[in-house]
Amino acid sequence: MNISYNWLKEYVDFDLTPEEVAAALTSIGLETGSVEEVQTIKGGLEGLVIGEVLTCIPHPNSDHMHVTTVNLGQGEPVQIVCGAPNVATGQKVVVATLGAKLYDGDECFTIKKSKLRGVESNGMICAEDEIGIGTDHAGIIVLPADAVPGTLAKDYYNIKSDYVLEVDITPNRADACSHYGVARDLYAYLVQNNKPTSLKKPLVDAFVVENHDLDIKVTVENSEACPRYAGVTVKGVTVKESPEWLQNKLRIIGLRPINNVVDITNYIVHAFGQPLHCFDADKIKGGEVIVKTMPEGTPFVTLDGVERKLSDRDLMICDQEKPMCIAGVFGGLDSGSTETTKDVFLESAYFHPTWVRKTARRHGLNTDASFRFERGIDPNITIYCLKLAAMMVKELAGGTISSEVKDICAAPAQDFVVELAYEKVNSLVGKVIPVDTIKSIVSSLEMKITNETAEGLTLAVPPYRVDVQRDCDVIEDILRIYGYNNVEIPSTLKSSLTTKGEHDKSNKLQNLVAEQLVGCGFNEILNNSLTRAAYYDGMETYPSKNLVMLLNPLSTDLNAMRQTLLFGGLESISHNANRKNADLKFFEFGNCYYFNEEKKNPEKSLAAYTENYHLGLWVTGKKVSNSWAHTDEESSVYELKAYVENIFLRLGLNMRNLVIGNLTDDIYATALSVQTKGGKRLATFGIVTKKILKAFDIDNEVYYADLNWKELMKAIRSVKISYTEISKFPAVKRDLALLLDKKVQFAEIEKIAYDTEKKLLKEVSLFDVYEGKNLEAGKKSYAVSFLLQDETQTLNDKMIDKIMSKLVKNLEEKLDAKLR
Repeated sequence: MNISYNWLKEYVDFDLTPEEVAAALTSIGLETGSVEEVQTIKGGLEGLVIGEVLTCIPHPNSDHMHVTTVNLGQGEPVQIVCGAPNVATGQKVVVATLGAKLYDGDECFTIKKSKLRGVESNGMICAEDEIGIGTDHAGIIVLPADAVPGTLAKDYYNIKSDYVLEVDITPNRADACSHYGVARDLYAYLVQNNKPTSLKKPLVDAFVVENHDLDIKVTVENSEACPRYAGVTVKGVTVKESPEWLQNKLRIIGLRPINNVVDITNYIVHAFGQPLHCFDADKIKGGEVIVKTMPEGTPFVTLDGVERKLSDRDLMICDQEKPMCIAGVFGGLDSGSTETTKDVFLESAYFHPTWVRKTARRHGLNTDASFRFERGIDPNITIYCLKLAAMMVKELAGGTISSEVKDICAAPAQDFVVELAYEKVNSLVGKVIPVDTIKSIVSSLEMKITNETAEGLTLAVPPYRVDVQRDCDVIEDILRIYGYNNVEIPSTLKSSLTTKGEHDKSNKLQNLVAEQLVGCGFNEILNNSLTRAAYYDGMETYPSKNLVMLLNPLSTDLNAMRQTLLFGGLESISHNANRKNADLKFFEFGNCYYFNEEKKNPEKSLAAYTENYHLGLWVTGKKVSNSWAHTDEESSVYELKAYVENIFLRLGLNMRNLVIGNLTDDIYATALSVQTKGGKRLATFGIVTKKILKAFDIDNEVYYADLNWKELMKAIRSVKISYTEISKFPAVKRDLALLLDKKVQFAEIEKIAYDTEKKLLKEVSLFDVYEGKNLEAGKKSYAVSFLLQDETQTLNDKMIDKIMSKLVKNLEEKLDAKLR
């Protein structure tokens, strides 16, 4: 939010520099990102002066340009070639001298000495739009005869510098969404730091109802959605351009002036945080404003010309015939004031934040008004802002206040009563704060002390502080004004001995596995737990019905909690690939979230929701690229398989004790799953389908592994890592060439081999696969290596042959294998 330094000084007295104000606001929780010096007109009209045209003759080589001599108030007159049709001798004009910078939006150009059609020109006589004081380009600016040549244009136009502070307002600080709101916090800071100050705002005592010529009735049918609605009429206004001071105020903070009536409402919302709406009174049919909802599907054309279908939960401001405005969100096409408006009805209201927020999200609208209403504005400033606006309309647009203030209030807003114990303040802050300091801070924050005891205070917190309703909220306010930096870091550390639990073990293993993966060339990524629900449309593995949906999403790209880490990783791969970085290895630890409708339980609201911690691995692109010692080599799913197996080994899980099987789903084109013997799935890994990759605009194959970390931790609870001495006796390797059916997988051979010889068989590996000529149809050849070793003695040929014979026999019987 943009805050004007000079505007801020209208409400609170201080002698801090803009940078000191920014530091002060940041220290009390209103983080200020930048401080920028600005002018009401970009460039501040530097290098522009008032000149007098002494001579003006037609250009010898042009039928529309003129050659002029201009008195700039000092030195010799300068020659300037001008193409404007209205230039003439004797005029007082605005001249951009050599070196002056003129702006067209974000573009800047410098005035230089030049020749136009062969005639030298030493400056430029300017039009309104060329210097930013208007939009007219029909001709040059012709000033009144009393303008003095040599006067700086910035002095003539009263251009003033200001500083804009970019304050980041957190969602809980609705009270700070205005200049006066920021001023209140700054005032409390100044009081706490013993700096002379005072807090003030314009008086409305001069508000007087002059007649009752334009009485508009107000009816509120839905007091839940609209606890307070107020209005007043001003008759006989003249809608025109706002005075310079008001236009400058709005321009400084980045708003475009429109007309005096609209500018007043914009001024009020940025000054005090109260959104207003100004209706053309002649368009209010039946002379009555009715606050109500409309039937479902009622068409309504908003100010942007878009027809929207209303919900029966959209609060509307209506007349006796039609809806005029979406309450607190957006005006209707014919609801506002125009240049022909003569009588206005000013609205100032407090709408329920939830109603406004849901309506704004429903229609995809986000306005200055909805931004404030949905966070909660001050319900007690409604009448003050209405009176101030009416007085300003009367002053700047003329007319008379022609009705009483209609104030429909269902129930006055009550202060929040908070019991504050000094002991709790000191406990949470970590320091004993003097009682007088606590009382001074809460008073400077406009909290009223209604009762005081030796143990604490009873406070009445104003209703505009929607974020302060508990004692801990008050303590947070006390601490931020007292100053976080004023709480000393203790020199002693109080601790107690604890035993390591499951989480500690899990965290330790996470770090070990992460280091292992980084050593293998992986990069760790961290994606948002929020994701796009559309990714899950039509999926069977992760059905969209199991998504944990957000009730109030920021956008359709972040409207659900992820069920899998896969899509976040693919987004990262796509982002990198689009920037010529396609050879990637990623890993991520993160939670995945699931919703099960069948487990819904009214008594246990979280029964239907679960979350599991997962580890995801992604491999894509080339394994080796541009190496002098190795030809380029593509990554493969077998490479990913090795990384997964190494993680299992690092955790102490022997793959022989797990069940590995084929997996078919709509995530993988081909894949394997790893399960415990009890059927708990520990991991899946394989090749991601082309359909999914196409959706992310990824051309390369992507190999993905999903490890259920929570189940892995359960599986290793009873695992104890131990070491054994390297055997003193040599290992023996024997190879078999087996002719098998094409459907037989190596995992089946491996299982049979380990089942056959549990003690001496240490390793089974596949070193060649052949399919093709000289083999029977439907057959393939596996070359398998078997490593045998005894820890107590050297194996002899008789023992080895016995084992191998048994292996061959079992392979023949169970897989119909034949030796080649």
